[in-house]
Amino acid sequence: MKSILKIFWAVWNFWFTLPDKIRFLLVGGFNATVSYLMYVGFVLWLGEEKYWISMTLAWIFSSFVSFTTQKIFVFQTKGNVIDWFHEYIKCVGVWIIAYLINAVMLEIFVRIANINVYMAQFLAIVCTTVSSYILFKYFAFRKK
Repeated sequence: MKSILKIFWAVWNFWFTLPDKIRFLLVGGFNATVSYLMYVGFVLWLGEEKYWISMTLAWIFSSFVSFTTQKIFVFQTKGNVIDWFHEYIKCVGVWIIAYLINAVMLEIFVRIANINVYMAQFLAIVCTTVSSYILFKYFAFRKK
């Protein structure tokens, strides 16, 4: 058991030697994968014609995963429950902006570029990554 804990702490310490941009991309990749899989699941359940509802449901459910992983594994902000709540509210603001960017890009890719809804959502997620990083780092998880 001690060796497992040693390995865990070694990996944990190594993780935080990585620059936050790298951690953001890795954690963001994980979060995007979770969100995309939720989106695909909802599309399969509700039907392709309801891709907007699928995107919204995936966004709502994946926001909890995203907040927790970004807070703990990328930005390492500290604080009490009130601080967590304030950060979560700011994150919701970032997600609304990201959601709007995603929605516009999805509509452009599906309606104008005639790309299928699966590939369109993948491309839309890629488009929101940079803006999300900047907003998370300098707004939602800004260290005091």
